[in-house]
Amino acid sequence: MSRIGKLPIVIPAGVTVTLNNGIVNVKGPKGEMSQKVDSSIIVKIENNEVILEVDENSPVNYKQRNAFHGLYRSLINNMVVGVSEGYQKVLELVGVGYRVSNQGNIIEFSLGYTHPIFIQLPKEVKVETKSERNQNPVVILESCDKALLGLICAKIRSFRKPEPYKGKGILFKGEVIRRKSGKSASAK
Repeated sequence: MSRIGKLPIVIPAGVTVTLNNGIVNVKGPKGEMSQKVDSSIIVKIENNEVILEVDENSPVNYKQRNAFHGLYRSLINNMVVGVSEGYQKVLELVGVGYRVSNQGNIIEFSLGYTHPIFIQLPKEVKVETKSERNQNPVVILESCDKALLGLICAKIRSFRKPEPYKGKGILFKGEVIRRKSGKSASAK
């Protein structure tokens, strides 16, 4: 049994969780999500909690069942937190001349290349950009889907990965880059 999988998921007020043919549906004030659960995991909804148990009679091997136990518990918990509170990621553009702007869900990056980079975000993700004087430009992304938000942040970071020599690139807010000294002076 998985230690994570054993933990019950408390359903907060305003969130409804339903189970239908192996698909868990979660609906709340921030949105609606669903997740298909493997047949080796039994999902029970009782006393305002979601409890996951391993089906010992399942044809899936022992290690895989335990791995699924923790995985699906985490996925369902992320959905419950997402539809009730939501997730937010803040990206900071560090570099001379780096700019960002958005029009709806289309973001335009100017990152020192010969051309601007445009990215179209899905409708589930809300975006806000801030460019203040003497401050690095900031991109604020919000969504109820944690996996989708992480995927989009990874895609945006891939445009200019943080580099250790000058500290330039697209960073998460508060992220610290270990700096390298570069070439050392040669001794004569």
